[in-house]
Amino acid sequence: MSQGPLLDTNSPLSTDQAGRLNEVLGQLDRDQRSWLSGYLAGLNASGAQPGAVEGGAQSTAALPEITVLYGSQTGNAEGVAELARDHAMAHGFNVRLVDMADMAKKDLKDPANLMVVVSTQGDGEPPDTAIGFYELISGRKAPKLDGHRFAVLGLGDSSYEQFCQMGKEFDARFAELGAERISDRVDCDVDYDEAAEAWIESVLARFAEATGAGAAQTTAATPAAATGGDSPWSKKNPFYAEVLDAVVLNDEGSSKETRHIELSLEDSGLAYEPGDALGVVPHNDPGYVDELLEKLRLHHDSELESGSRIRDALLAEFEVTTLTRPFMEKWAELSDDAELRRLLGEDARDELKEWIYGRHIIDVIEQFPIENLDAATFTRALRKLPPRLYSIASSYNADPDEVHLTVGVVRYESHGRSRNGVTTGYLADHVQPGDRVPVYIDRNKNFKLPHDPSAAIIMVGPGTGVAPFRAFMQERDELGADGDNWLFFGEQHFRSDFLYQAEWLNWREKGLLTRLDVAFSRDQAEKIYVQDRIREKGAEVWQWLENGAHCYVCGDGDRMAADVHRALLDVIGEQGGLDEEAAAGYLRDLQQAKRYQRDVY
Repeated sequence: MSQGPLLDTNSPLSTDQAGRLNEVLGQLDRDQRSWLSGYLAGLNASGAQPGAVEGGAQSTAALPEITVLYGSQTGNAEGVAELARDHAMAHGFNVRLVDMADMAKKDLKDPANLMVVVSTQGDGEPPDTAIGFYELISGRKAPKLDGHRFAVLGLGDSSYEQFCQMGKEFDARFAELGAERISDRVDCDVDYDEAAEAWIESVLARFAEATGAGAAQTTAATPAAATGGDSPWSKKNPFYAEVLDAVVLNDEGSSKETRHIELSLEDSGLAYEPGDALGVVPHNDPGYVDELLEKLRLHHDSELESGSRIRDALLAEFEVTTLTRPFMEKWAELSDDAELRRLLGEDARDELKEWIYGRHIIDVIEQFPIENLDAATFTRALRKLPPRLYSIASSYNADPDEVHLTVGVVRYESHGRSRNGVTTGYLADHVQPGDRVPVYIDRNKNFKLPHDPSAAIIMVGPGTGVAPFRAFMQERDELGADGDNWLFFGEQHFRSDFLYQAEWLNWREKGLLTRLDVAFSRDQAEKIYVQDRIREKGAEVWQWLENGAHCYVCGDGDRMAADVHRALLDVIGEQGGLDEEAAAGYLRDLQQAKRYQRDVY
C-alpha cells in the first residue's frame, strides 16, 4: 500500500513524471523494488536505453533466479555477496540475498541457483552467524540438493594452515548432497577484490548459459551500487588522517606495550558506528626491507615492470614478513630445493607448521637461497600488503572529528632475530603526532549495540579487546541510554595493565557502568582469567541473559574466545538445568538473534 508521495518536489522529474512514477512504485513489493534498483543500475553502468516494460519482463524471465547465500564474520563476505547481488541484478537476474543465519532446511526444499560466499574464521571455523547452517549441512539431517546448481567463493588468509576451509567444506558438501557445481570453487586471500569480481562475472555467465540465455543479456556491466557508500574513502583510496596523540597506556613494570592513538577525521566526511573497525594501510619496516634486499643481492633502485623501484614497492605494496604456504610453494619451485620440497609434502604437514612458527620470509631466503634472482620474479612470489583492521575505541557521536585506536604493539625474539608486527611497529616506531596515516572505515554489521537503548549488555574484553567497549560506553553515555552495562576485563597486572582504568571507574561512579569484574592473571599464584570470573558470577550472568541481555566478546580468537564460549556454555547448562546439547542450542539461538556477538582476531 502506498504511504504518501515517494518522490518529493526536489526531484529532477517533471510533475507528471513524478506522479506516474509514484503510482507505479506504490504498487511494487520489496522484491520488485529491489529488482528495479538493479535494472536501473545496469542501465546507468552500460549506457543502454531502457526498452519497453513488456520486453524487459520477457528478457528477465529468460534468466534464472539466483540466491546469493553468505556467511560472514566481520562483513567482508557480506560485502562480496552484496556485490554479487548488484552485478546479477544489473545483468537482469532476479536475486535473493540471504544470510546463512536466516537459511533453514525448508528454504532448500525447492531447487535453486546458489552463489555461496563464505569466510573462514580463525583456523578453519565457520563464521558465528553461519554455525547453525554449517551444522545443518554437515549433519545427518542435511537436505538432498538434487536439482540445485551452485558455485562457491571462499575468503580466508593463507597464513593459516586451514586456508579457506569453510569454502572447501561447503563446496564438497553441496556436491555430496546432489547439487550440480557449475563453476570451480575459488579461494581468495586477504587481497580478494579482483579475484572476487572475476568469480562473480564468471559464475553469472555460467548461470546464463545453463538456461540457454543469449549472450547479449549478460554483457558485463559494473553496477552503480558496487561503487560503495557515500564516502570517497576506501581500502583502495584511503584518507590520510593526522595523528593527534599517541600514548602508552601501560605503566612502568609492564611486559606489554599498549598504545592509545587518536587520529583526526576532520573534513573527511567519514562516519562510523560503535563496533566498526578502522582499516590502517601500513608500510613495512625500512630496516627489514633493506636487510631483505641485501640477502637477495638486489639493488634498491631495481625497477619492476610497473615502473616502481623495488625498495619503494617492498615498503608499501607487498607483504614481506608473514609466511604463507603459497609463498613457500613458489619459493620451492624457484629454488628447486629438495629439503624445502620435502617440508611441503603431505607427510610433513606438522613439521612444516612447526618450522613456520616464529619465522618470516627472510628466514626462507636465508635457509634456501637462490642465486641471481631478479626483482620482478621475487615480487611475483609475494602477496599484496593487506591493511590491518583495529576495533574503533571511540564514539563518533561523542566526537565526530576523531577516531581512537587501542593497539597492542607486537615485539618478540625468535630464531635469533628481533621481530615486530607490521602495522603495530609502523604505528609505534615510524609515526609521530603530526604525521598522517592512510585509513578507511570497515563496517562490521555483526558487532553492534542493541537498537533498544534500554537493553542490557554484557561485555567481555580482555587486553586490547576492551577497545570497542570503550566506544560502546561513550555512545551510551552520549545518547543517554538507560540499559545496564557489565564489563569483564582482564590483563596481567592491576597496577600496570588496567587499560582506561580512570574512565571505567568514572562510568561506574556515574552509574553508567552497572557492574565491573576484572581478572589480573599474574597478580596471584594461580592465574585468573575473564572466563573464570564469568563462572564465578554464573547465576547473575544467567539472569541477565534470561532477562534479555546482549553478550559481546572481543579479543584473542585463538584461545580466549573459545575459553569464554566454553564458560558461557557451562553457566547456561548449570544455571538453566540444560544438558550440553541444549546449552549449545541456547547459545546458538542467542547468536541467531544477534544477542551473542563476537569480534575476535
